[in-house]
Amino acid sequence: MKSLNLGLGLLSIGRQWGAANTEPPSKRQAFELLEQAYALGIRFFDTAPAYGTSEEIFGEFLKAHGGLDDITVATKFGEHWCDDSKSTTVDHSFERLKASLDQSMDLLGKIDILQVHKATDSVLKSQDISEALAYAKTLGIHRFGASISDMKGATTACSSGKYDFLQFPFNFENDALKDLLELLNETNIKPIINRPLNMGHMIKNNASPHDEITKAFGFIKNTISSGIVLTGTSKVAHLKTNIACFKAA
Repeated sequence: MKSLNLGLGLLSIGRQWGAANTEPPSKRQAFELLEQAYALGIRFFDTAPAYGTSEEIFGEFLKAHGGLDDITVATKFGEHWCDDSKSTTVDHSFERLKASLDQSMDLLGKIDILQVHKATDSVLKSQDISEALAYAKTLGIHRFGASISDMKGATTACSSGKYDFLQFPFNFENDALKDLLELLNETNIKPIINRPLNMGHMIKNNASPHDEITKAFGFIKNTISSGIVLTGTSKVAHLKTNIACFKAA
């Protein structure tokens, strides 16, 4: 049975992000957010090495709660965080991918879905990616995805037969990849939708954003029947609003 579920993107617990370039929460606040998300039924969590301290904090949370076997842990490799410069670099060489994956496994304890970050047509066709995915399988990882931003990369990922998920931005202010949805249906690859609120631009400076958030989720629900929609907030109040609006949409 097809279903569209809400997940939590964890970029904003590890570094500045969003329309307001919000500072990440304290570890205590991040734990409260994760606890509330779990209590409210969120079972899909998406992180990445490029998200600053996100994997570290989320991994500590998981270990403090016995691993939470009923959740899906999704992370990425290919984009890397540099704490000194507070910025990221992209490197899809096998050695860098392997080192990144080893670190993610150590921090998180488990990885249910591994995604190629900053996946382009040429990256997805590279031998380094093939070798890195083969290495991931030796660690017990068997579900893969690609985080893409254009149709060429998406088409390459879909035709490769290697990926179960594609992550990409989609909202009523940016539906450039709408044609991808038909391709996903044909290949049984599930979408992971990020930026449903366009990084917060849809509701920035809106004192009562409930209607706008419901409209945004409604647009996605009317377009996509199966997959994951990621809400990327770092605040418990925003999380509760987003969950309520997603259900109401």
